[in-house]
Amino acid sequence: MNIQNAQKAVDHWIKEHGVRYFNELTNMAQLTEEVGEVARIIARRYGEQSEKESDKDKDLGEELADVVFVVLCLANQTGINLQSAFDKKLDKKTTRDHDRHHNNEKLK
Repeated sequence: MNIQNAQKAVDHWIKEHGVRYFNELTNMAQLTEEVGEVARIIARRYGEQSEKESDKDKDLGEELADVVFVVLCLANQTGINLQSAFDKKLDKKTTRDHDRHHNNEKLK
């Protein structure tokens, strides 16, 4: 599924099951909360913090999907075509960073 179709799927879900979009500030708070959950898993599973027993069953993929869902909600309710924005960003990064990372001694 491409991003544009994902935006449509989220919009359909909101209209069918969610009643309406939460306002943008509420969704921004939700996004922060979801990113925090991802950070908690990463810090404990891949970082130096000890993983708590209660965190061991947390699904990183599910938490990342929560982040994507809220981002798609924000894009929909603010009129952003995220597919176009992403394509433009990838082109910009490709042009700007074509050789940049190849010359980074820290990555060798």
